[in-house]
Amino acid sequence: MLDIDPRVRVDVDSLMAAQHDLGVCDAIWRIAPGGKADAMSAPHLPKVAGIDPAVNTVPHTAAPALARTAPAPTPAPAPGTLIQDRLAGMVSDLTTLHELTERLARACDLESSLQEFLRAGAALVGARRGLIVLEPSDGLGPSTTIGLGLGRADLGHIETVPRAATSYGRILDGLPDAQGGSEVLPEPDAPPGLGGYGVPVDPRHREVAARLGYAASYALPLVAEATGRLGAAVWLYDEQAEPSDRQRDLAGLYVRHAAEHLARMLEVERSRSRLATVAEELLPSRLPRIPGVQLAARHHTGPQGGGDWFDALPLPEGALGLAVGSVTGAGPSAVAAMGRLRASLRAYAVMEGEDPVAVLSDLELLLRLTESARSATALFAYCEPAHRKIIVAGAGHTPPLLIGPRRTEYVETTLSAPLGMLACWEAPSVEIEPAAGETVLLYTDGLLRRTGDAMDRAYARLHAAAAGAPRSAREDPAALCDHILRTVLPEGDSAVSASAGPAGSAGHRGRVGTLASVGAASSAEVRGEDIVLLAARFD
Repeated sequence: MLDIDPRVRVDVDSLMAAQHDLGVCDAIWRIAPGGKADAMSAPHLPKVAGIDPAVNTVPHTAAPALARTAPAPTPAPAPGTLIQDRLAGMVSDLTTLHELTERLARACDLESSLQEFLRAGAALVGARRGLIVLEPSDGLGPSTTIGLGLGRADLGHIETVPRAATSYGRILDGLPDAQGGSEVLPEPDAPPGLGGYGVPVDPRHREVAARLGYAASYALPLVAEATGRLGAAVWLYDEQAEPSDRQRDLAGLYVRHAAEHLARMLEVERSRSRLATVAEELLPSRLPRIPGVQLAARHHTGPQGGGDWFDALPLPEGALGLAVGSVTGAGPSAVAAMGRLRASLRAYAVMEGEDPVAVLSDLELLLRLTESARSATALFAYCEPAHRKIIVAGAGHTPPLLIGPRRTEYVETTLSAPLGMLACWEAPSVEIEPAAGETVLLYTDGLLRRTGDAMDRAYARLHAAAAGAPRSAREDPAALCDHILRTVLPEGDSAVSASAGPAGSAGHRGRVGTLASVGAASSAEVRGEDIVLLAARFD
């Protein structure tokens, strides 16, 4: 039971309220200060023995036989009951909108926000399927189409319809009749006529609608205050139907709120994409061709933009320099520091690459002088493929993993502090001689952290994945990297982003999916980790 302040007058058209079951958005309620309504402020005599004296009593007279058999007239609902029903409808609608907007606010990226928007809109307008076409008016992208209850083939069929013949297409093109609304398509065997927008129905549109089994649609534009038009959404009905006035009003309120959220997610997606592009451009797009060794690399930059990097550069006399590293921090500053550090290491490797300790010592001095507030880990390996000889030095970095048909073991590098942590860094190097067919895997600790396990368990997990690699994967370093990513990372994390394929081939960019679950680490920390793998298989 809802209490109404006696100082507030609520004017309600009782006839309209009796004829329509309306909610929060269907009628305008005029609420103004004042006394009680006449019906509510009329004086009432005191009740006696539970009888209201204001009710006229009916005299006990004999009624005609016909009158006795006639049904009694249904009493009209009291004005207070109508008001309470309307207020209950308002509360129910506001509760529904609150729950849907809360769910949308919990979406952490653009794709999940679009999916949640489609599901909520379908529930509000009473549809089962729909699609959203994201096409920002500023032309900066991203442009994409996401369906609800529609597969890729279904979306492909819809895209074959001339754009101006679809309700969402007219919205995107800014045609005069593109304010959104219902569109009821005629039956497939009906003569040509007009659609719901007063536009002749295109034969292809009617054919696709019959093929996909929808007979009506309801479209709305997505317009944000700051960015303007973002795209259009359309929900599809299996039968010729359209949303009620109440559903239209609720959907309109939700779409106006959702458009602002989608505009923010769009800007975040653009920032992440630009940062990832810069990070990728700072890393090699091709790996060198060196006789006696096959190279492959996988790299993914986290959403916040991290400082993990790798490099492979040819050195004099057929030698090869391999390096991986990680700069502390995240964001544009970390990406810029990573680029400076990698460029400096390349210069030091060319001058004195045969001595990895000297290379890292020079790098540590540069970091301490130019990046005093930052530290980094690094590992540099000087390789002679003709002799299958590798000299490795590391500074606080994860040890390499040697993978072969007869052994899978970590290379025991000397424990040392990261660069920039001590006044002067220096640690002895380690020499290894991989056998023919063995692969040396260099990686960053982001691969271990994204498992969500403690570090010792993450190392064991990586070792087990490498040891269990099939023979076909052991013979191809790119396939080995992909196998390790699929095996080590939790289900739902599809980090198969290739910066460079097999030796000399162009790299393929990929995207990392949302983690389904994490272990000891928080989901925000895990999603922000970069991943780098660099594999060198010796013939």
